[in-house]
Amino acid sequence: MKNLFNQTDVSEILARLDSLSPSLQNQWGKMNVGQMLAHLNAALETAMGLNAPKRLFIGRILGPLVKPTYLSEKPFGRNSPTDKFYLFTDAREFEKEKAKTIKLVKQFQEGGADKCTTSPHSFFGKLTPNEWAISQWKHFDHHLRQFNC
Repeated sequence: MKNLFNQTDVSEILARLDSLSPSLQNQWGKMNVGQMLAHLNAALETAMGLNAPKRLFIGRILGPLVKPTYLSEKPFGRNSPTDKFYLFTDAREFEKEKAKTIKLVKQFQEGGADKCTTSPHSFFGKLTPNEWAISQWKHFDHHLRQFNC
């Protein structure tokens, strides 16, 4: 499966990020492109252990049931619920967010499993470093498709 530890997969994501522009319109959801990048940044920072949102009660119950689908080849569905920790509704500076995203993707890939968080995912609970890398690739793919990139 594609993941953000694999250099080829990271190169693909970076090329897709490079094709983003602030004028792109979302195909679904409420975020604009700057907010989407801030959202991706916060999620990748979680995978890197730079932030750790609290576990969600509903995730403790449902997380183990849907985790296999979350980590499968199947793309994420549109308009899935999002933990409030990762929602950004304020104005975001596109170029600043984009530069941060590119930096974080490279740091995550270069750090590998050793630099991946050991904290649980707020919804799915314990993830291995490889599961974090898969889920982050799927998350990036989902939102890049949201903006036709």
